Amino acid sequence: MDEHILKGIFRRRPGLACLLLLTAVAPAASGQNRAEVPTEAVISRTFVFVDAPFSSAHASTIVETKPGELLAAWFGGSREGADDVEIWTSRRSGDRDWTPPAVVTSYPEMPTWNPVLFNIGGVTRLYFKIGPSPREWIGAYRETADAGRTWGDVRYLPAGLTGPVRAKPIRLSDGTLLAGTSVEAGYDGDTPRDAPYRSWAVWIERSDDDGSSWTKRGPVAIPGEPFGVIQPTFWETDAGDVHIFMRSATTPRVHEAVSSDHGLTWSVARRTRLPNPNSGLDVVRLRDGRLVLVLNHNETGRNPIHLVVSTDEGVTWSAPLILEEGPGEYSYPAVIESADGLLQITYTWRRERIRHVVIDPDRLSGS
Repeated sequence: MDEHILKGIFRRRPGLACLLLLTAVAPAASGQNRAEVPTEAVISRTFVFVDAPFSSAHASTIVETKPGELLAAWFGGSREGADDVEIWTSRRSGDRDWTPPAVVTSYPEMPTWNPVLFNIGGVTRLYFKIGPSPREWIGAYRETADAGRTWGDVRYLPAGLTGPVRAKPIRLSDGTLLAGTSVEAGYDGDTPRDAPYRSWAVWIERSDDDGSSWTKRGPVAIPGEPFGVIQPTFWETDAGDVHIFMRSATTPRVHEAVSSDHGLTWSVARRTRLPNPNSGLDVVRLRDGRLVLVLNHNETGRNPIHLVVSTDEGVTWSAPLILEEGPGEYSYPAVIESADGLLQITYTWRRERIRHVVIDPDRLSGS
């Protein structure tokens, strides 16, 4: 199936064929660019919280509920995967400080995971996962109509659907909603390498009715490598092609797949030249057409965390700009463009806090 999808895409868009073939075989970039995000581009650099009733925080998400009003969420507890891990939120309006963390889940006998915020149908929806591990979790969500001040009841997704697994969904030019999910069956170190149940793959949940119902498309996988890719992030080109970037468990490179029919069918996952140490990443397409990708632009280690920019719909990318480096982990970014044209970025800071950085994309060097 994947082969004939690729052939169809190549016939309609030969330039895309060149891109996929190039990124599949390109060698790793040599050396590491040490340039930092220019000081003049950074509007603010703060923490969503400093004091909190938990010691560990990870996997943040951010949304603009209305112009000038931001809502962030993450999971927090004693450590990732502990039973005391819950989903927490915080709000920020204009230049005010973030509100103190507020817990929005209550599952004392098992952990929660990977919240994702998204505006849908006139409300903001908070997706999250519940379960002992990513191999066993289920999907759920709550909705807010007042920017996170109050929340509706928890709604559970049917078996087989989890909602967006880490990065925000995308609304396509034709109104279709796509949510990227993935399945993690088996982990390195605790399952035999030849086990048939050892598989990571990306799936796409698709809605034509503004999120009232969803169908599942995929899988998107690396040919010949079942233990492959997870956690997709999306963008759509002017031509209407939808691209996903994914992290890979087998190769320290970002992988890419493409759909030319609004997410109904997908190419196979192909390796790009962008390095990544099997860590979360997020991309946003700006209103001016540029792409901004935030990731760990390294082959190993979730430090530093970087930003790269593309002015040609992902064919080429700027040299990586360091958002932050130092002792500890800086990872799992979320990035959006707010109504004022600024980049709103959150990420894990040393597994202790959530960093919030606001950047003026017009002042980014190399873009």
